Amino acid sequence: MKTAVAETIPMDQRTTSSRSDKQAAVAATQEQHAEPFDSTRLAQPLMAAWQYQIDCWQRSVLFLDTLRERANDMLEHERAGMPPPLNFEYETILDARTFERPANYALLQITAAGEDCAADCVSESARPVIIIDPRAGHGPGIGGYKRDSEVGIALHEGHPVYVVSFFPEPCPGQSLADVLHALRRFVEEVGKRHPQTPPPTLYGNCQAGWAVALLSADCEGLAGPAVLNGSPLSYWSGEADVNPMRLAGGLAGGAWLTHFLADLGDGRFDGAWLAQNFENLNPANTLWNKNYQLFANIDEERERFLAFERWWTGFYEFSREEITAIVENLFIGNKLEQGEMRVCDGCHVDLRRMRNPLLIFASSGDNITPPHQALNWIPAVYKDTAALNKAGQRIVYLLNPHVGHLGIFVSAKVARFEHRAILENLNDLEGLAPGLYEMKIVNPTGDPDCRRDQYSVEFEQRRVEDIRYESSPEAFGKVRKISEFNTDMYQAYVSPWVRALVTPWSANLLKQLHPMRTSRYLYSERINPWMAGVAALARFARQSRQPTTADNPFTQLERTTSEQIAGSLDAFRQIRDGAYEFLFHQLYG
Repeated sequence: MKTAVAETIPMDQRTTSSRSDKQAAVAATQEQHAEPFDSTRLAQPLMAAWQYQIDCWQRSVLFLDTLRERANDMLEHERAGMPPPLNFEYETILDARTFERPANYALLQITAAGEDCAADCVSESARPVIIIDPRAGHGPGIGGYKRDSEVGIALHEGHPVYVVSFFPEPCPGQSLADVLHALRRFVEEVGKRHPQTPPPTLYGNCQAGWAVALLSADCEGLAGPAVLNGSPLSYWSGEADVNPMRLAGGLAGGAWLTHFLADLGDGRFDGAWLAQNFENLNPANTLWNKNYQLFANIDEERERFLAFERWWTGFYEFSREEITAIVENLFIGNKLEQGEMRVCDGCHVDLRRMRNPLLIFASSGDNITPPHQALNWIPAVYKDTAALNKAGQRIVYLLNPHVGHLGIFVSAKVARFEHRAILENLNDLEGLAPGLYEMKIVNPTGDPDCRRDQYSVEFEQRRVEDIRYESSPEAFGKVRKISEFNTDMYQAYVSPWVRALVTPWSANLLKQLHPMRTSRYLYSERINPWMAGVAALARFARQSRQPTTADNPFTQLERTTSEQIAGSLDAFRQIRDGAYEFLFHQLYG
């Protein structure tokens, strides 16, 4: 029957019907195996891009607003006379500007520490601690600008705490000898205020470390243990790709440039020049990482960034006499470790006169004062271990494997652990027999806030003969001679003309136009009116803040790009530093 029906259908119709049936079957099969259309596949990347755009815009506005706040903080700080940004209440005990030999230094006593570190926990029977911050271009206060700091930990451990501060402008004609006499009087005053305790512990941060060493050599019996944190004492020591700053004097032709800058400042040297040198050391951090970390984590990093910048952007001045004595005697002359440094008439510094125990805290991650410069003075002063033992001196060193220069006396983790361990073991340090030791801290918990019974400290004996870091005394000796020649020529033929042309007005203008200042000032609405609009946008951004998630692909791409930029800048640094090393050794090798 079917055949009969089929036979009655024309051939062309039967072919068309067969094709249609096949197409329908194929379509049905495809429909069975095809996945249904999911609109979220297209929506997810679009939504991620939209969320990232909102987050990036808000972070950009808040980032610029933070730079605006930094600029305003800097201007307000300068208007207030740049007081030390200590996060503790204090009173002034002595002001060295009133001394017979005036210096722009002051002795402060910490009087209140806040609820989280009450001052009433301080024991009058505990040894006092005197903290001296670096005078290296910035102002004082870095040792106590936050609660978890050297000041805070010392208070927490029950020690009366004093801070040596200084003022933005030097006294007229202030010399290095005037500064050292003021520091000696401060130590004497603290000893008088605590007659029932052992002599005070001296804490010297960075450049203040060599000042503490000078005090220790000249104030036998006045001072207790001295803690030198990231302090350079051996200025000719170092190696390639570790501390290129040691080459700066030779590449600049010596100390004449310091004299020239002091002349341009009408007898004052602007500390912003030193701060700029520090920033030039690590362009990846200066030009990118520091700002990117603020941008990427604007909600958490803002307050920390502003707190640190209040100290970092406070640039103090030196007198011509003080800064040239520092550069010629220490950084270029290296006269301290050689026993040739003359502080004043008839007074030469000999580090072998130090009798108070020394604890040297250095880090292998420090590119400003690496262990080379912190320790290599020991074999220069004591030819061997027997000589150190005969002198009756005890020297202990503590090495951190990775923390940077500022982290030695700024890092909260370092303050809560290493500095606490130092203070808690000072009595053991004084009880050591004469010799050289390495302080080893064993902390099985890994917690910087662990209890004292959860970590242990060992003082392992070492030999002076084993401290042999790389040094180039012949090359740097040539730098010293060339520096002396160039300085004499400058002072004889150029300096009189520069001094005749410079006025107080021109000196102040150059100071205000320094790149370290203008690069900050321009973000203040007081100088740049457009920043007022940023402040208004920032208020809106905070109210409607919509941070993206860490797994957003565009956020991940941003971080990858940031790493590549930082890597490129670091590669540039390595090439630049390598070129400096090559040029230096070609000139002086």
